[in-house]
Amino acid sequence: MDVKTAKRRKLTDKSLPNVILQNPEFAEDSKMYQSLLDMERKLDWTMTRKRVDIQDSLSRTPTTTRTLRIFLSHTVSCQPWQTDEHANLENGENIPAWQFKIEGRLLELPNQRAKDKTPPRKFSTFIKRMVVELDRDTKLYPESNIVEWPRATGSQNPLMDGFTVRRTGDTPTAVRVVIFLDHYPEQFKVAPELGNILAIKEESRLGVVQALWSYIKINGLQDKADRRMVHANAELRPIFGGHETVPFAKLPEFVTRYLMPPEPILLHYQLDPSMLPPERPSAWDVEIKMEDAAAKARLGVLIQPNKEATVQITKMDEEIALLAQSLHNSHLKRTFLESFANDPALFIQTWLESQSRDLETILGSGPTEGLTVRQEELRRSEFFKLPWVEEAVAVQEGLRLAAKANQQQTT
Repeated sequence: MDVKTAKRRKLTDKSLPNVILQNPEFAEDSKMYQSLLDMERKLDWTMTRKRVDIQDSLSRTPTTTRTLRIFLSHTVSCQPWQTDEHANLENGENIPAWQFKIEGRLLELPNQRAKDKTPPRKFSTFIKRMVVELDRDTKLYPESNIVEWPRATGSQNPLMDGFTVRRTGDTPTAVRVVIFLDHYPEQFKVAPELGNILAIKEESRLGVVQALWSYIKINGLQDKADRRMVHANAELRPIFGGHETVPFAKLPEFVTRYLMPPEPILLHYQLDPSMLPPERPSAWDVEIKMEDAAAKARLGVLIQPNKEATVQITKMDEEIALLAQSLHNSHLKRTFLESFANDPALFIQTWLESQSRDLETILGSGPTEGLTVRQEELRRSEFFKLPWVEEAVAVQEGLRLAAKANQQQTT
């Protein structure tokens, strides 16, 4: 291991030695410290589990219900009450006409933060299909009384904030607007046979399946032995085609049989060119289900760790690990000095014998290898004053203390 790698190495073990934990003098403090470590592990596990849950939620786009406000209005031009000039059918000048406008916008949420606001969507993105029906005299206006706008992909239908229908005429006209909203996820009308059981009229396919599963769990219809099977009660038997038991995997198939296209939004507007148009447009509020971009952004922020907090926590962990290691080293020093204080002569004799064995091991000598280091040389104090002995003893003592520390941690 080179010097740079050694410098980058950091202590990570924050546990206390067992000898200190079992010492009566530190029993109370050690118990509190261990409780903090256990709480930290539980907190880390909970945060990790919540982060995984949020990541799983991000894989499923969050949805919300918003309010779409639709405006209907009209303007007129070249009407008899507006000009005294007669209509010129040859060049198309001064012909009475009117323009019918359909506009809409998404209402902002109350108390919404500025950073949660997203760029407003165009009105046409909320509509899957729209039909405008003009109820007027077919003898005078036999054509162009039905206008249909089906949304298509690409540049064929550019994004628009509204629609305008222009027609010639000066007679009152009843306008009927049929709008098929583009919900996300796609909504379906639930047939009364299933809707009355689940108490829902309109929902997404997944929502209906979840409602049916909730009904099964509440009524205890899941087989206790084989959890993959579902029993039918008197209400669900017709839904399941008369079967008494059906597998759980077939529930979406049964649900699909009772899903129908949703009811469109119907708006009625009275257009009278012989009068001055209203100053304010008529407005209708309708609910639409759509992707919740703000919630998705908030969830994304939750799983991204705060850089400053992460650095601070890492620094504190390193300090705790360093203090735990310092406490361990202090315990080894205390044990060493206590042994010396109790019986200095025996301690020195034992220590010299230990160092002698360690020195023989370092030099590769011993009883079976010719006894290179003679016993009489070991008895002389001058032998231990040689320049290489101090370094050898320091190395060996470091290895011994490290091995002893590892053994205490494992036990």
